[in-house]
Amino acid sequence: MKRRPWRLCAIVVLVYAFLYLPIAWLALVSFNSSRSVSEFTGFSLRWYAELLDDERVLRALELTVRLALTSAVVCTVIGTLAAFGLRRAFRGRSVLALLLTLPMVVPEVVMGVSLLAFCVKLAGIPLGFWALLAAHVSFSLSFVVVVVRTRLSGMDPRLEEAAADLGAGPFTAFRTVTWPLVLPAVAAGAAFAFLLSFDDVVTSNYLGGVGSTTLPVYVYGQAAKRGVSPEIVALSTGMVVVSAVLLLVGVVITSRRARRGSSPVVEVLGVSQGG
Repeated sequence: MKRRPWRLCAIVVLVYAFLYLPIAWLALVSFNSSRSVSEFTGFSLRWYAELLDDERVLRALELTVRLALTSAVVCTVIGTLAAFGLRRAFRGRSVLALLLTLPMVVPEVVMGVSLLAFCVKLAGIPLGFWALLAAHVSFSLSFVVVVVRTRLSGMDPRLEEAAADLGAGPFTAFRTVTWPLVLPAVAAGAAFAFLLSFDDVVTSNYLGGVGSTTLPVYVYGQAAKRGVSPEIVALSTGMVVVSAVLLLVGVVITSRRARRGSSPVVEVLGVSQGG
């Protein structure tokens, strides 16, 4: 590879082409003037205009965004608290950590069936928004816990001890040292929770009920009934763009914060000078 780097470059190009060429073609034909999705005949915004006039799409979009935001907030709060709790050593910590990460490896079909039985038969939660929220929190919470806990495990505990030695109280040390260091992981966990909820199909298909169809389920249903139509292509393109923009914004904010942020040692010295 060192003698022939062009081979490695070719492999990388092929891998990225395999991943992103279908999405690029999808985005291109969403601006097609005809209904054909196999060839591009001309540029037009017709299908996006029809989407904006479709009340079913707007209702599904409103439900999906509201559900994703609520799920992200709940998962971020509970997951962050759980990660801080698992930071301390206590009996049974390994078992609790395993149980919190187990939903990440459970098949979505199994998760959907089990949550359907639990919500309807045991908990008495009717199908709809609240059943969807319970399901989305259950499979998104693990990602927040893992991301935040990974960041906490990489932190040097001596920074907090140094802040305490310099006269900072527990809350001041947390506010000026611990929280700035863990905030990018909390934001990343929130973004994961939002995108997982926004893009979920399988579990939402089980728990949606009548009048509670999320946008991915709507796309899947329309594609199964009518095939790949230009409206579905435009809607799918919009979903890809939203997901990519949110991910890009999160990466940019985290990178800028890492470049601008002061060193933890400076934070600790600031605590001692202010206190």
